[in-house]
Amino acid sequence: MGEQEKRSLLAFAAFLSQQETVETPAKAGIPEPQLIPRPDEESVVSAIKRLSVSYSMLDRSTLLTETSSLMTAHIMHGRSAMDVIDELETLFISYYEELKKTNRVKRSI
Repeated sequence: MGEQEKRSLLAFAAFLSQQETVETPAKAGIPEPQLIPRPDEESVVSAIKRLSVSYSMLDRSTLLTETSSLMTAHIMHGRSAMDVIDELETLFISYYEELKKTNRVKRSI
C-alpha cells in the first residue's frame, strides 16, 4: 500500500471516530438534508465528509460497513473515485429515505 493510500485510510479512520451517536425517536419529523454541492474534483474521503454533513441526521455507524467497503474498493482495487462517490451519494440517499420511513434520528453525545 502506497503512502497516499495510507493517508487516505488514516483520514477515513479519523473521520469515523469524530462523533459518537445514540438513536432517539424523532418528535418533530426528520430534517431535510442540507445538500452541499459536489465539487468537480473530490476525493472519496472528502465526499464521505461532505455527505455526512449534508445528511447529518444519519447515524454514521449504520453506514460504516458500506462506506468502508466502497473506500476499500477505491483504494485496494482501483475503482475510480467518481464511481465510488456516485455510489456513496446513492447510499446516503437510500439511508435517508429509510430513516424517513422509520422516523428515528441520531443525536450527538
